[in-house]
Amino acid sequence: MAKYKKKRARELQHDRFRDTTMGFFDRLGDALEGKGRTILYGLGAALLAAILVVSFIKWRNRKADEARQALGRAITIASTDINPTPVAGSNQPSYGTEYERAQHAIDEFQKVAAKYGEPYHSEALYFIASNRLTVDRPKGITELTELSKSSVPEVAALSKFALAQAKESDGKLDEAAQLYTELAKQNNPSVTAETANLRLAKVYNKQGKKKEASDVLFNMVDASRKAKDEKNQPAPISAAAREAATELQKIDPARYAQLPPQTPSLLG
Repeated sequence: MAKYKKKRARELQHDRFRDTTMGFFDRLGDALEGKGRTILYGLGAALLAAILVVSFIKWRNRKADEARQALGRAITIASTDINPTPVAGSNQPSYGTEYERAQHAIDEFQKVAAKYGEPYHSEALYFIASNRLTVDRPKGITELTELSKSSVPEVAALSKFALAQAKESDGKLDEAAQLYTELAKQNNPSVTAETANLRLAKVYNKQGKKKEASDVLFNMVDASRKAKDEKNQPAPISAAAREAATELQKIDPARYAQLPPQTPSLLG
């Protein structure tokens, strides 16, 4: 009954607002001749539409902020350090095993996926699948495979990369190499060509394909050292390219020696 009263009060307030508003336009319209009333009603409709648009934008922004916060809380759980001995007096979550942490993270990401729309829904599904690898690896791989076809490009790229890493970890190197190759061609900002190629070279090296690994690494570092920015100055070298140089020096010192010198201002 109390809820009904509140609802009815809102309806009555709405009716008074409508009556007052339309009454105002009626009185003003009577003071004008010809098409004055039509114009005023048109203006009223336009004003109402503008108010609805503004209200929708505010609501959407509020929901987006809420979704980001919920996703952030779940990510914090997923990245919490494993600590078999909880810290006394700490209010922070503590997990003794990766399994326990992964399960709690999955629960939180499922809440995000159930409540919010894109891109948060698909992002949450990606994190669920990634954590599922610890809880139920076959199911996690299946979910990542499906998400690698997501209509959200970032989610598709991240899922394919996680799937490639899982394949690599499981010793399925041919499958991992194929996935890394596809990612390198796509060059998504979430998984750049450099990042994918670095992993591809490491897979080649594991397979005993030293020349293929050396070629990939050499091309990466060579391109990075020759790259220019918008001012035609040497572009900063990425962490992936620096790691590639280190890997190349380890597996093929002779090829490493053929690289162009690194610009002194960009060293380190």
